[in-house]
Amino acid sequence: MTEKRIFQYFANNQWHDPAEGEYIDSENPATGEVWARIPDCREADVNRAVAVAKSAFYDGPWGRMQPAERGRALRRIGDVISKNADRLGAIETQDNGKLPSMITPGLKPGQWQVDSWHYYAGMCDKFEGRVIPAEAPNIHNYMTWEPFGVVAQVLPWNSPLGTLIWKLAPCLAAGNTVVLKPSEHSSCSTLELMDVLLEADLPPGVLNVVTGYGPTTAAPMIEHPDVRMVSFTGGTAGGKAAAVAAAQQVKPVVMELGGKSPQIVFPDADIELAVNGVAAGIFPPGGQSCISGSRLLVHADVIDEFTNRLVDVVRKARVGDPLDPATQIGPMANRPHYEAVLNRIAAAEAAGHILLLDGRSACRDAGYYIGPTIFADVPNSADLAQNEVFGPVVSTEAWTDEADAIRLANDTIYGLAAGIWSQDVARAMRVANRIEAGTVYINNYFNAATQSPVGGMKQSGYGRENGWEGMRCFMQTKSVWLSTDPHQPDPFE
Repeated sequence: MTEKRIFQYFANNQWHDPAEGEYIDSENPATGEVWARIPDCREADVNRAVAVAKSAFYDGPWGRMQPAERGRALRRIGDVISKNADRLGAIETQDNGKLPSMITPGLKPGQWQVDSWHYYAGMCDKFEGRVIPAEAPNIHNYMTWEPFGVVAQVLPWNSPLGTLIWKLAPCLAAGNTVVLKPSEHSSCSTLELMDVLLEADLPPGVLNVVTGYGPTTAAPMIEHPDVRMVSFTGGTAGGKAAAVAAAQQVKPVVMELGGKSPQIVFPDADIELAVNGVAAGIFPPGGQSCISGSRLLVHADVIDEFTNRLVDVVRKARVGDPLDPATQIGPMANRPHYEAVLNRIAAAEAAGHILLLDGRSACRDAGYYIGPTIFADVPNSADLAQNEVFGPVVSTEAWTDEADAIRLANDTIYGLAAGIWSQDVARAMRVANRIEAGTVYINNYFNAATQSPVGGMKQSGYGRENGWEGMRCFMQTKSVWLSTDPHQPDPFE
């Protein structure tokens, strides 16, 4: 039997065993075998991490560092990550089953995950204050931007390194210190990154990682009185719990939550383009993306042609071991989620929805594999159309009127992303303006860029990550009133 790797948690640029000595098994989803153990951190470990983050902000060099110097630190981080891209990618594949082709290239120079560090490095000294006209004589009123202090960040299991980078780069650029909690299902690549970042010479305490479960690790971190802000990515239920906890101490929260993203296919759409785009927008990552466009709203005139071609395209997908170069779709990231997706497929079948392609044929004795699954004629009111599956499962519904298509697209508690497929640009833009989603794609899907903000509407969250807005969320404004001729008469004379 292969020896299991034992990880420690990271605080003050040092590695620590959990105070209570408990660990959590981490399985390789490609095989179902335990390959590593991560610390089950509790309140004492969280307190240590928050204490050193607070000290680094108030007493250490980070809190006094000039913005341009922080920028140089962020450039070093980007360069170190690039140098270790293969090492980091290998750990993430082993820990959550993601294909190396979806991880490692993004950590190389010229790709957005590395460019994020350089982008925000350049923004460090670009947040300029301003002078505000004051009506009183000899009074100057000016505004400055300031960091919050210690920020708690909670990460999901589906894309640990990618999500970490688009949270961490703007947060550090703004001058905050950070305590991170990755998902208990995929903590190893984040911990490996901390070892890599020791080469970047960050001051101790600037970046800290505790691992464990939501109730016993994330909760005391969010509730800690020295944590000033919370950034959360995950499911809507978890986001609500985080928001409630933060609200008890009136802490600002930025959160990117679940989605049930619609894709509207118009009768004039390029069907081949739309089919390929829809398939690419959900199936390669196994549907394990918040913006997966899994709710297909197709015009009645083309729904048969569209659906038949979609089935023909995705049934060819090669599901298997992520380390096999021929594999196009890897496993579900962990066993509880694998079982949940299988249950959702069975429930949809039991509800009488037409199953055109059954991904359960990809299941095997070892590992957590599910192939592309397509249900037809699923009404928008159905559980399958309303609730996030987070797996390689799509549903179709026909429509005949543009207004009805928009109504169906918006008839959901979510508002993260949407897709529009039409060769009529004016119509596509008109519909995009009426879709309630933080990101709308027209004749493409699944693109992202460091400079483009990401976030949700409705119960898909609030606040934005990436771009100028992504850094602004990690800063607060201060208004200063300066008298150039101090004179205060006795107000009671």
